Amino acid sequence: MPIPEPKPARAVLSYLTQIQAVADTEIRKLRRDPSELLTRAFQPVVWLLLFGEVMANVRGLNTTGQSYLDFLAPGILAQSVLFSAIFYGISVIWERDLGVLHRQLVSPAPRSALVLGKAVSAGARGVAQAVIVYALALMLGIGLSFRPFDILGVIALIWLGSALFSTFSLMIACLVKTRERFMGIGQVLTMPIFFASNAIYPIELMPHWLQSVSLSNPLTYEVDGIRTLMLQNGLSRYGLPIDFAVLLVLTGLCVAIAAHLYPRLAE
Repeated sequence: MPIPEPKPARAVLSYLTQIQAVADTEIRKLRRDPSELLTRAFQPVVWLLLFGEVMANVRGLNTTGQSYLDFLAPGILAQSVLFSAIFYGISVIWERDLGVLHRQLVSPAPRSALVLGKAVSAGARGVAQAVIVYALALMLGIGLSFRPFDILGVIALIWLGSALFSTFSLMIACLVKTRERFMGIGQVLTMPIFFASNAIYPIELMPHWLQSVSLSNPLTYEVDGIRTLMLQNGLSRYGLPIDFAVLLVLTGLCVAIAAHLYPRLAE
């Protein structure tokens, strides 16, 4: 006779299956319409080719022995992930208007599984963005690291960053409930998060009050980790364990809050 699977193991397997089902649905949308990735690829091209080439000629911009393009590439990768994930919540508002959200909420799947499934699919989008940025950085002669451990670390950081900012976006969508308000708040938040980080300039160039803000910005730790692993001569300011720990803790917190707020969006 086959040995019955323990109940806790069945519960965990069922939970993971529900997450996978939600993520697979979202990823199928991306496969059917990959034009979104192509249009978003234009943004890192502009930043690296235009902004990067201009700022590389600025004297006194200390990037700890790296060329400015090397310094900038990880920041632009994190930026493309941020800009893609922070507006992810608008798709949930569309789903509510189409009636899809109501069908999800009456399913037996826990709310946290619905939120995590969307976070996983956002991570897949982020990894697709990374392929584009890596290809562009390679053409520009940026010193990339292709060690397997480093590439896996970058993928993990991108997935965590995408999950964090997409679930944060879901929280906003649950609170504002309309596309117009969501777009306004998303645009207001995106620029401060991006510019109050180490994505395009070293933190040492910031005034002291802004350095304190940067230290509380999760994008700072995502960029620090990506810069350490993506580049051949990458150096971590805070240490990779700190970078991963900050993103993990904040992602878990955002998932818990978004799961609690998720049913409100349907009201």
